[in-house]
Formats: sequence, structure tokens, C-alpha cells
Amino acid sequence: MNYMDQYKFWLEDDYFDDNTKAELLAIKDDEKEIEERFYKELEFGTGGLRGIIGAGTNRMNLYTVRKATQGLANYILAQGTQDKGIAIAYDSRFMSPEFADEAALCMAANGIKAYVFESLRPTPELSFAVRYFKCTAGIVITASHNPPEYNGYKVYWEDGAQVTSPKDVEIINCVKAVTDYHTVKTMSLEDAKAAGLYITIGAEVDDAFIAALKTQIIHPEIIEEMGESLRIVYTPFNGTGNIPARRILKEIGFKNVYVVPEQEMPDPKFTTLAYPNPEDPKAFELALKLAKEKQADIVLATDPDADRLGIYAYDTKSGEYVPFTGNMSGMLVAEYLLSQRSAMNTMPANPALVKTIVTTNLADEIAAAYGVKLIEVLTGFKYIGEQIKWFEETGSNNYVFGLEESYGCLVGTHARDKDAIVAVMSLCEVAAWCKKQNKTVWDMMLEMYEKYGYYKEDLYTITMKGKEGSEQIAAIMEKLRANPPKEFGAWSVKEMRDYKSGKTVNPETGEEGETGLPTSNVLYFDLSDNAWCCARPSGTEPKIKFYMGVKGNSLEDAVTKVKELTDALKSKL
Repeated sequence: MNYMDQYKFWLEDDYFDDNTKAELLAIKDDEKEIEERFYKELEFGTGGLRGIIGAGTNRMNLYTVRKATQGLANYILAQGTQDKGIAIAYDSRFMSPEFADEAALCMAANGIKAYVFESLRPTPELSFAVRYFKCTAGIVITASHNPPEYNGYKVYWEDGAQVTSPKDVEIINCVKAVTDYHTVKTMSLEDAKAAGLYITIGAEVDDAFIAALKTQIIHPEIIEEMGESLRIVYTPFNGTGNIPARRILKEIGFKNVYVVPEQEMPDPKFTTLAYPNPEDPKAFELALKLAKEKQADIVLATDPDADRLGIYAYDTKSGEYVPFTGNMSGMLVAEYLLSQRSAMNTMPANPALVKTIVTTNLADEIAAAYGVKLIEVLTGFKYIGEQIKWFEETGSNNYVFGLEESYGCLVGTHARDKDAIVAVMSLCEVAAWCKKQNKTVWDMMLEMYEKYGYYKEDLYTITMKGKEGSEQIAAIMEKLRANPPKEFGAWSVKEMRDYKSGKTVNPETGEEGETGLPTSNVLYFDLSDNAWCCARPSGTEPKIKFYMGVKGNSLEDAVTKVKELTDALKSKL
């Protein structure tokens, strides 16, 4: 059926409820809007679903969620692991509780027990719960840091990580195979509970999750000593981090934690935030105001599903708060963990640090300094989680830290996804350690630059919405593939890696090789003078992202160089 046929089907078929039909009738004279809602199915990709909430095949609604869940249930049944059950969590967004229940009741109707959190919980706690209950899979309803009109649906497998190859493609095929809404199963909440197929979970998992985080503390004596004097401002961005982040900080001994009142409680409108993303400096406006009032040492913000963490730290010289990128905050934690474990002789045998291909090369320097193996994976924290699973299966290495540039990291292996709650705990420990030495977190960052080099990264993003936007993004990638640049301004291309074809090529010699990583629509350019840039369409938003990194002789030099590289890249588009 074409988009207009689909529109009429949703309007006329008895399967769809009156509220859905009323919403669709309201756009009957807007053919462009009808096309946007029905020109395709909301794509179930390797990370699940994400889209604008509303009626239509290309929207997040009860029907698309139920249909995707039926496909996942069919896959679980085919694997024969249905008796292990599935864990389900959700965030503070519009329709999140409803979507979580729809998924649970579809699973229940297929004979698969659903462990559903009693109220909103962070994404990393869902990852933890999958392994805690020994489930076959997990679902979290969240659109992470997207604007308020979005919601999403992420799928995890029994190891607690988001699904990777080949299961991701197999699940996608099972979801695509569900073409008739009338074949999708569901049942009432009362019947599901009576049958023991809908189990509410809460405090027991919370306690176990918090206990697991505490095992990652390196210097409890320093936290105890400095807990009275360190001043922390925190905002959960009206999401899931409020209770667990405050709980862990309180229980380990931090006395002065000030929460931004306007952003404390769940709010699906994100009223004080244009964009609930810790990558956005504007989102810190209220937190920084509170920090100045309280003379805070450190300012922390978690995104709505609490898997990403952004920070600002006080600079005594300027009297201002300095923003940290995800690369910078991740490297602070890495340096602290590796230096202290080395000093205390608690580093495990065959230690490994895992990062994504678009994460700072400062990670390589730090890993080398402490004799830790550096492993690089594709963008997406699921690939870091996958490495942990392989380490456990093969005994080849022991995981010590993992991070990606987009403000996500994981200390410990209690979860298999990025965890902003454990990152809050770890960064506050770093801040306490710094304060004991009469320095700030920013001072520590400057010391790291002096020790390893002034690495600086940036991100240039182009947003292109809708069907036309998708086509434009594809055209940009095709242009770069068809005519790959041999230089970007002052930097020559030493090697181009096309992760879609799996090939690498040296433009000077023509020598070809293999990327050694799974297929992904990513182009990476390794440049002269320790620089690099990378092009990648977002898997969760209507954007194409361009990453770049340089190494400077000073902070100012690095800032200048990364701007020049960004400008050179823009000229190629």
C-alpha cells in the first residue's frame, strides 16, 4: 500500500482506537503530513525504535510498539529461551509507561514473563536487571536526550548489552515479518498478573544496583575525609537519574549535593530545557546559576535516561566554570582509575580499555602509559558491552574502563551499557581526590594535557528531517565515498577507512586493507600530524555527524587547529 492507502486503512479498520482516528482525521487536508506519517514503517534498526510520538506507521505509538514487540517475541520463541523472561524499564517521557505496558502485555500474551519496573528507572539499571534476573532479553522505553516529542524502544540481550550482530539483523527480520496488525497478540493487565506473566519489580533491584556501584570506589577514605567540604550541583534534567544519583552520593558520604529544583522531578515537557542533552551548553544555565550561589566545585547533569553525563568544573584562576566534553570527562575517570590501580597494585591481569572509533586519541596515550591494552570498536556502546562478554567468554582480557565521545562511559561490569549513575559517583570521587590535594578537577585536566599532549575534538552536525532529509544525508555520504578527499586543509589523508565496505586505502600508495570491524555506514580519515575526521549518519536522529580531532602544542593551539580542520571539512561537503 502507498502512504495514502495506509492512512485510509488506519482510519477505517476496527483495530485502531477512536483517539488514533481522531488524530488522523485532524490532518486529512495536510497531504505532506500524511506522507511523513505513512510513507514508511518506523524503522526497527540495530538499536530498536526511535521516532516522534503520534499516529501512523512512521511514528511511535501503541500499535508500532506492540508490532515490534511481537516480532521480538517471535524471535525469542524461535530461540527457545522464552522461559527466562524479559525485563522492561522506562523513562519520564510522554507515553513511556504506556509503551512499557504494551510491550509487557504483548510478551505475556506470547507466554513470556515480563519483569516491569514499578516506576521510571535509568537505562543502565535495566541492563543490570537483565542479568540480575537472568532474562533472555530486555527493553527500555526511552528516547535518551532527544526533544520531548520523541520516544524510543531499545532492545537488550541476555548479556545486558544492546543486541549486536548477528542477533540484531535476525530480530530486525522478525519484526519486518510482522505485517498484519491483527496477528499481534496482547492481553489484559489483570489476566497477565493472574497468570504470573507480569511481575512488578523495584526496591530489590535498586538495592542490588547501588551495591554493585559501591564496589567500584577506589578511595573510600578520601570520600569520607572530603565529603563534608566538596560541594556538588546536580541536575537529572527531569529524568530518571534524580533518585539513584542522589542516593549513591549520600550513601558513600557526600554531604553537600544541591539539585536544580526546576529540573528535579520528572517532566515529559522538559519545560526548562529546549534540548535535554548534557552536550548542549544551554541546558546547564540553571545548574550553573545554582553552582555560583552554592560555590560548587563541580556541576553534573545526566540526560533523561541517565546513561550520559555532562560536567562543568570550577577554575580558581578565572573564577568561572569550565565545560568538559565527553572525551575530557571520560579521560579524567580513566586517568584516575588507571593511575590509582597501578599505584595500589590492584590492576587486573591483561587489563583492557575500550573506546569507539570517534573517541579521543588521548585514550590511546593513557592506556599505553599504564600498560593497558587499547581496543577500538564501532560507534555505539553496545560494541563496548560486547567486548566485556568476549573477555568473560575467552579470558583474554579484563575490562577496566570503556567510553565513547558522546558523554557515555562505564566503570565496572555491573551494566553492559554506558552508566551515568556510576559516572556521577566516580567523578565525585575524582573531585574529592583533587580537593584533598588542593587542586580542582580542571587543574587535573590541565596536568593531563601537559603529560600526554593537548588533544582536542569537535563535532559538526547537520540536521535534515523527513524523507527528503534522509535522501540528502545519503547523498552526502555517497559523495564522500565516490570522491574521497586527499587532504583537509593543511592535513593530508594517510588512510581512508570505509566501514561500509570494510576496506581501507592509503591514497598515496593505493595499498588496500581491511578495517577488521563489522559493517557500518561510516567513513574515517586518518590524517597527518595526529589528526583525524569521520563522517557518520546518526542512528537515532535525523542528522549526519562529522567528528574531528587534533593534537596541539598548547590549549590555544589545539582550539585553533580543530577549528581549521572543521572549516576544511565543511568545504568538502
